[in-house]
Amino acid sequence: MRKKLPVGIQTFEKMVGEGCCYVDKTALIQQLVEGGQYYFISRPRRFGKSLLVSTLASLFAGQRELFQGLAIEPHWDWSTSYPVIHISFGGGIVDSRELLEITLQAQLREHAIQYAVTLHEHEPANLQFRQLILALHQKFNASVVLLVDEYDKPILDNLVAGRDDTAIAVREGLKGFYSVIKDSDRYIRFALLTGVSKFSKVSLFSGLNNLEDITLSPRFASLCGYTDAELRHTFAAWLNGVDMNEVRRWYNGYNFDGEPVYNPFDVLLYLKERQFRNYWFETGSPSFLIRMLQQHHYYIPDLNTIEADNNLLSSFDVGYIEVEPLLFQTGYLTIESKQQIAGDWVYKLKTPNYEVWHSLHKNILNYLVNRSAIRQKNSLALYRCLESGEPHELRAIFHSFFASIPHDWYRNNQLARYEGYYCSIVYCYFVALGLDVIAEDTTSQGRIDMTVKFGKRIFIIEFKVVEMEGDSSAIAQIEAKGYAEKYMGQGDIYLIGVSFNSNERNIVGFDVRSLS
Repeated sequence: MRKKLPVGIQTFEKMVGEGCCYVDKTALIQQLVEGGQYYFISRPRRFGKSLLVSTLASLFAGQRELFQGLAIEPHWDWSTSYPVIHISFGGGIVDSRELLEITLQAQLREHAIQYAVTLHEHEPANLQFRQLILALHQKFNASVVLLVDEYDKPILDNLVAGRDDTAIAVREGLKGFYSVIKDSDRYIRFALLTGVSKFSKVSLFSGLNNLEDITLSPRFASLCGYTDAELRHTFAAWLNGVDMNEVRRWYNGYNFDGEPVYNPFDVLLYLKERQFRNYWFETGSPSFLIRMLQQHHYYIPDLNTIEADNNLLSSFDVGYIEVEPLLFQTGYLTIESKQQIAGDWVYKLKTPNYEVWHSLHKNILNYLVNRSAIRQKNSLALYRCLESGEPHELRAIFHSFFASIPHDWYRNNQLARYEGYYCSIVYCYFVALGLDVIAEDTTSQGRIDMTVKFGKRIFIIEFKVVEMEGDSSAIAQIEAKGYAEKYMGQGDIYLIGVSFNSNERNIVGFDVRSLS
């Protein structure tokens, strides 16, 4: 007889039609419940947060039949159940303070109907929330469990849409709603809030000082997501013939200060389709993030060299959004390593895997060059030029890169004056082709702006923004610094100096030297 699958445990049954698989996270869940009362965790979208919440809801409701054979079953007190309030913002968009109020009241009313208690209909949502907690405590003579899924989505949806005033109004509405949790402490058994971003406690959880943030807790780093061991054990029957090194390269690597994990969404769709694709990335658009990168004149190759302390990774609020925490919290960057300096942890960040690395740069390029036919033509020309080993042809291709960027991009900003801007565009074209690209390539004499490896060909590229046409300082720097010495004997080496002019907004100098 087949087991009934536990609510909230990621299943593979829907994918394969027969049998069932689930990754048992209940041992970690037990540690969570026994170790504290109020928790917060942020994880990127499609990472299993909602599954975690629904699992907790079933656990506290005492639905033992759903947990048969799982790690927690023999250790849980099934004789006691708790009323559960489960608030979710996962569906729909809340685009006004009024709609937030309606949404909250509707969910509270559903709980009142479910548990057969009465709420004052004409009271605001925060007062109804308080009434619901008290009514459930009195009716069942038990503490209440509070689970809030996607707590931040109403704010983020408005930020992404550019409605900052609405985002502030919604934030204040949520702040009043969440303040009820602190005031109801003696009636609450357990509370968990999940989301993508971590807003500051001052702005959203004022007074809720006992909310424990486990986002970067090594103990719970794998609470959401699959470890490599879990993947191999649980899905062993579906891994025959699978190149696990490629699976790891594409989908593993998310690190929340513990063991790296796979995104479950990617893994399940890969095992269903048996094709390496950007499954997670295709479910959301990073346009808001890319606009921020552009506004901050961000040097795109620096995305893999970011270092940040815990305060920076957590500094997120309406009107105060830094690129680094946004990249980390949304899953486009993850932890590579950490170091303790003067009592504080400093984290080195990186893109987690090939899917994110390739897709992010491709989307940045798509955002900058919004005419797909031209973008595709340029990409194909670039690839064929590198393949043929004719680097002189790169001048015309690079020129086409910048000629295809709309004039409006330069209005009211000084992008054309930034050397990093030109380098970022070229870098994105190379990365979007899946090539081996090293930005800020370190040598004993300095840093190469960009090194590109294509088979046995190595292209060493230096960029300069110059005042006059024909300036050869870029190629001169490569030669004077002896940048090529690092790659001697490793293949055919080409030195390429590229000069840009901010008035022309394009290439005014291009020099090539072959050392092969």
